[in-house]
Amino acid sequence: MAQIDFGGEMENVVLREEFPVEKAREVLKDETIAIIGYGVQGPAQALNMKDNGFNVIIGQAPEFKEDWDKAIRDGFVPGETLFPVEEAAKKGTIIQYLVSDAAQRILWPALEPCLNEGDALYFSHGFSVTYKEQTGVIPPKNVDVILVAPKGSGASVRTNFLAGNGINSSYAIFQDYTGKAEERAIALGIAIGSGYLFPTTFENEVYSDLTGERGVLMGALAGIIEAQYKVLRDNGHSPSEAFNETVEELTQSLIRLVDQNGMDWMYANCSATAQRGALDWRHKFREATLPVFNDLYNSVKTGAETKRVLDSTSSLDYKTSLNAELTEMRESELWQAGAAVRKLRPGQ
Repeated sequence: MAQIDFGGEMENVVLREEFPVEKAREVLKDETIAIIGYGVQGPAQALNMKDNGFNVIIGQAPEFKEDWDKAIRDGFVPGETLFPVEEAAKKGTIIQYLVSDAAQRILWPALEPCLNEGDALYFSHGFSVTYKEQTGVIPPKNVDVILVAPKGSGASVRTNFLAGNGINSSYAIFQDYTGKAEERAIALGIAIGSGYLFPTTFENEVYSDLTGERGVLMGALAGIIEAQYKVLRDNGHSPSEAFNETVEELTQSLIRLVDQNGMDWMYANCSATAQRGALDWRHKFREATLPVFNDLYNSVKTGAETKRVLDSTSSLDYKTSLNAELTEMRESELWQAGAAVRKLRPGQ
């Protein structure tokens, strides 16, 4: 592994240069990789591995016709490379369990008997295993249990692969029955197109992931956008002005500067007035939100978030209530203003 200095702390990472796809093919040459679930991560990981020359089959319930038909459109053939879930799992030596967290709990009693001694059970999220007391997903002792978690959505995993870039991923070993669990995990991470891989644990992956999604990546971002937009509107600013100063400049300008060279570089390339104000107010926002993030992390660590997710997503009317929440967001003045602003972008 390469050692990289991350802000003063040395960490091990696996680079494609030291573990190229040719080496991954050699490691996995005798494996049949069964992708269970063709919904979000499944298609991206399956297609990337297929394009990289690995032996991939799909396990998908035919009654979920949309996903079954998508697999066919993507080139998988019923009876040859596309099978019902249990049949695919029995054929696979590496079973990539990529259905949703809620579905993993439901499907597990049918999937577990399909695992053979020496198989590898692969996850892209530490959720089911970390919270096994709630999910009931307790792997048998005679299989490897591994994780490769791309740091992006399935769409990003596929798009970055096609662009030749890859996306970074974490990997973890929960159980090494065969003695080659780590080699299998790293090879699979390279096979799906990871730019580089960094080691973690199942627990750390899910704790950081759930905190990030509820925090800066989605929940906190949406919340502070709504708060700032409301303050501007309450003080007489027009919807277009409030949206532009809250969202449009963030997504179309500033965050791109952060992406290129970091937060300090973005500050250095803004006006002196913006710099001074941002430098002063960031401390206030940090101190105001720190207690919320501590509460959030504790909720994740204790399993309270897991209970909330499983209880909500298993209810019969969940999809209806979810659509209602998303519709409320989409039809709010803020995001209706956003829709109008996006149409006005040059070239749209």
